[in-house]
Amino acid sequence: MILLDSPISTIGQTSFVSIAMFFLFVGITMLITYWAAKKTKTTSEFYAAGRSITGFQNGLALAGDYMSAASFLGIAGMVALRGYDGLIYSIGFLVGWPLIMFLIAEPLRNLGKYTFADVVAFRLKQRPIRIAASIGSLSTITFYLIAQMVGAGGLISKIFSIDYTIAVIIVGIVMSAYVLFGGMLATTWVQIIKAILLLGGATIIVLLTLSHFHFNPLELFAVAANQNGLEVLSPGSYISNPWDALSLGMALMLGTAGLPHILMRFYTVPDAKAARKSVFVATGFIGYFYILTFIIGFGAMVLVGKETISVGGTDTSGNMAALMLAEVTGGSAFLGFIAAVAFATILAVVAGLTLSGASTISHDLYVNVFQKGISNEAGEVKVAKRATIGLGILSICLGLLFKGQNVAFMVGLAFSIAASANFPALILSILWKQFTTKGAYWSIIAGTISSIVLIILSPTVWKDLLGNEAAIFPLKNPALVSLPFSLLVGVIFSLIKPEKEAQELFEKEKIRTYLGIGAE
Repeated sequence: MILLDSPISTIGQTSFVSIAMFFLFVGITMLITYWAAKKTKTTSEFYAAGRSITGFQNGLALAGDYMSAASFLGIAGMVALRGYDGLIYSIGFLVGWPLIMFLIAEPLRNLGKYTFADVVAFRLKQRPIRIAASIGSLSTITFYLIAQMVGAGGLISKIFSIDYTIAVIIVGIVMSAYVLFGGMLATTWVQIIKAILLLGGATIIVLLTLSHFHFNPLELFAVAANQNGLEVLSPGSYISNPWDALSLGMALMLGTAGLPHILMRFYTVPDAKAARKSVFVATGFIGYFYILTFIIGFGAMVLVGKETISVGGTDTSGNMAALMLAEVTGGSAFLGFIAAVAFATILAVVAGLTLSGASTISHDLYVNVFQKGISNEAGEVKVAKRATIGLGILSICLGLLFKGQNVAFMVGLAFSIAASANFPALILSILWKQFTTKGAYWSIIAGTISSIVLIILSPTVWKDLLGNEAAIFPLKNPALVSLPFSLLVGVIFSLIKPEKEAQELFEKEKIRTYLGIGAE
């Protein structure tokens, strides 16, 4: 084993390799967008790439959509500073995928058209469901966008030595261009390229790291324990309350199955078989990626050092750990490459979020609420493109408004809303015959409001962010309370006033769910 002296980091200085890689990535993806624009005319092509994506391609795109900069930089940083407890996030982000594969993917593809609200509203009254589902989806997307844009601004301003405001504006403009001109087809290929770059870059970091430990991860963990004590290999350094751990696990696992931009991807494949295959492929790539982040975290802990990563204790997030490790093991040129990959990661995730938000506004609200289900393809695509511009401007404004804020709670809130508002209504509509319109409507509303209110009252916001002495709600993540509450509200309102028509349509829904007869 060879331990390296950590050099003075060049992060924060202009990196010509980073800039060159950034322009290369943007240039290639803009060419893809130009190509996709020629093929994107109808609503099906704009929202779902004409259902022409193969199972393997969609699996890689799903992985690209899901493996965000928060996963790459955040988890690696958490492991580097906290040790074993960072694994809770890795496992939590991963274990939602088998649930999607066995319970969600096939019914979603067979029942829906463009958004997850199509499934919930299949046998229920359209307007109230679409309104409630739009509130849940847009709340999730907004908080996720804030976290990505603020993260993008901070990361890019440090790496490229440009002003935070300019960094946020660049991200907003480029991702809007992907969606505006290329729709789902361009977004899919941006995510595929980004996934390949991220998996390749992370693999190289791990190989370079393990080369200092005879390619033996156990030797790396032993050195980490030697340097920092056995507690880095034991749980409890970050999440010591078991109820907190359970609540966080519920949010990450079930929230994954309720994220609108992830669920939307299942409409891009031709049939349910391809949808299942895409989840299988995505699970493999994502599982491999989280193993890499765990090793990257411990590699940074040993080769860079906790003190260097936290910049003398002033940066408790550790978000630069992976980049510092890349520089220590591969030099400034490799740092430039990994920095550009991190930027590509943000662009791809934000593009997926924006497309999902645009589809919610145009398909769920404009067509099914304001137009009462009467669809004009040209008009719907026009509304979707206007919504894209609006979301692009909104994301830039939110990124600037929340500059310098701790956005960790926003990511948790996005998953909490997805788990509490979207998942219960989605799963009950598929599995429970007695589920009614009122049950679905109030379940989504209750889940959305309770998760937002409880996280504001939690230690993360009430105490850490707002500076109050003690939190009103004891748990850092509200899913343990808000998710069962949402389920209970859905069940109670469904039992109070049964909906005969919805029960009769359930038999028709079952045939389409499991056989795919009538699926678009």
